[in-house]
Amino acid sequence: MPALFYHVTQSAVEDVVASLLSRALSQGWRVELRGRTPERMDWYDQKLWLGPEEGFLPHGLAGGPHDALQPVLLTHAPRPEGRQAVMAVEGAEVTAEEVAATERVWILFDGRDPMAVDHARGQWRALTGAGASAQYWSEEGGRWEKKAEK
Repeated sequence: MPALFYHVTQSAVEDVVASLLSRALSQGWRVELRGRTPERMDWYDQKLWLGPEEGFLPHGLAGGPHDALQPVLLTHAPRPEGRQAVMAVEGAEVTAEEVAATERVWILFDGRDPMAVDHARGQWRALTGAGASAQYWSEEGGRWEKKAEK
């Protein structure tokens, strides 16, 4: 499966995260939500806890005694073992090996942040240069559209 790059321009990144996590869990996948710092993963943890009760997404922060049981594991260090999907936010790194070994890899980036866009372009080049396939999706027009594939 290709790495799916999501260029978020209309929505809040955390809303796209919640939507994709909901779909992944409905597929029966266990997901690693990977960020760059423990503080930001704490922030995502709070956002997921404060979401609507009927749309609650079961999750936990990495480092607890039940990491292996968490449907969604929030971490700042790669822990994809036993996970069918990896979702990287805020520039968290993903390897071509992870793309090949999982059902799905999402790389979400805030299109309103020029540094995030530049970083995502670098990730695209690194992954495709290492032999991973990738798709670029943009919500620029108000809905998700595939704009490129390699």
